[in-house]
Parts: sequence; C-alpha cells; structure tokens
Amino acid sequence: MIHGSRRPWAQLFLIALLLALTRPGASCAPFIFQRDTFAFKNATVLKYKNGLPTLQRQLAADPTNQYTRRCFVMSRAALQFQKFARFDPHGAPLEDRELAVRIRAVVQRAPWSSPLPEDRRVVFSGYANLRQLSKAKTDVFERNLGSGFLTYFRPANARMFFVHSREYQEKTHANLDAALARGDLFVAYLSTFPKLEINHTILIYGRQPGRSKDGRTGYFVYDPNHPEAPRELAWSSGERAFAYQKDIDFVGGFVRIYQCYGKPLQ
Repeated sequence: MIHGSRRPWAQLFLIALLLALTRPGASCAPFIFQRDTFAFKNATVLKYKNGLPTLQRQLAADPTNQYTRRCFVMSRAALQFQKFARFDPHGAPLEDRELAVRIRAVVQRAPWSSPLPEDRRVVFSGYANLRQLSKAKTDVFERNLGSGFLTYFRPANARMFFVHSREYQEKTHANLDAALARGDLFVAYLSTFPKLEINHTILIYGRQPGRSKDGRTGYFVYDPNHPEAPRELAWSSGERAFAYQKDIDFVGGFVRIYQCYGKPLQ
C-alpha cells in the first residue's frame, strides 16, 4: 500500500524533472534598429574629411561631441540590453538614481552569457524601448554605460597586431553566420593595421537576403557613431575579406574583423 501510493508521485516528479531539463532556453526578440539601439552617438575625437582624420578636434562647445571613445562600450551595451533588459511602457518612469542602478545592473553582466528569461530581466518602466529611453535620458546613460578608456587594454585587442591571415577572416565569417543563425548578435572590432584607417567597434545584427551582383554577402550593422540608420558590412568569398561602408569617418573598403565578447577574454 505504501509503495503503491508513492509510485505516482515519483512518476510525476520524474516527468517534471524531464520537462525542466528539456525546456528550451530563453531567447531574444529580433533586433530592430530603431527600437534596440541608442539614440545618442559616440563622437570622434578628431574631425574627418572624406573618411580621413584631420588635425582639428571636434568643437568642445558642442555637447554632442563630448561622449567619445565609447564604440566598444555602446556596441557591448546594446547586446547586453537585448539579452538582459525589458521595457514596461505602462509603468511609472524611474527616477534618475534608480535608472542609473538598473543600467549598471545590465552592463555589468557578462555579455557572452545566455539571454535571461523575461521574468528575470532588469525592468525599465515608463518607456517602450531602448531608443526611446536613451533619447530621453542620454546623460544618465552616458554616465553609467562604462569606461571607454579601459577598453583600450582588453587583451583580445592584441589580435590586430598579429592575426592578419585570410584563413582567420574566413573562420570569423563562419562564426558570424553561425551566431546570426542562432539568433545571436555579433560584436566586431574593425581594423586595418598597420594602416590606421579605422580602429572601431560595431554590432552586427542581421544578414541581408541574397547576394550582390559581385557575389558579396551583406550584413546589417549598428554603428555607435551613426545612430541615425544602419550601416553595411560585406563579405567577399572570392577575396576572403570583409569591407565596410564608406562614410565621413572611414574611406570605405577592406577591413579585418575580430569578434568581441563572444566568450571570456575575447
């Protein structure tokens, strides 16, 4: 009698345990540029002309040019907000002090960690999304996203000096496609060393459908220097190389990319 009465409970326990172990992990919603990026920019220290730096500094009197050297910080933080935060537009807006605490709670999490389920995410009430909140509270975000200076000393940055092979770029391209296929985002460090045409970090969030006439594959990019619209990165299988969009602060063309924050010390 006793053994018989316990058997159904044991079976129910095993079923519950099996469901818990096989339940799929939390995932992120698709990344949407006008919703999931920051409304403010990472400004360049120097003025640029035709993609090349001049010896003139940006105007110190312009507040939009004061937030500089944060491309790593902003690319990483956009990924972290996608994984670890959620927004409640119906709740009361947070006071600045509490908002700062919650921003730091998001950006202090390891960016390579799995996304949190909705009920464990850091909640930002009073606003519908990151773009809306960061536009209204730019100063709070700029003070709390993290130090740009410290990103210069990341150990993985040393790859730009030593790892230049086409084989490495092919492997990086394969990792990029695999990450996007899983629904992940991909933080990429861009370099042309020993040329000093670009030293920059972006967030790649999607692959463009199809291929161009010359066989290139295009990718959608959030560039912290350009919050107004997505930028484009392209991969050429024939050249075994990446190319980045021409802009006021880059001449355009060949770049090497190195994944960042996909695992510890990367």
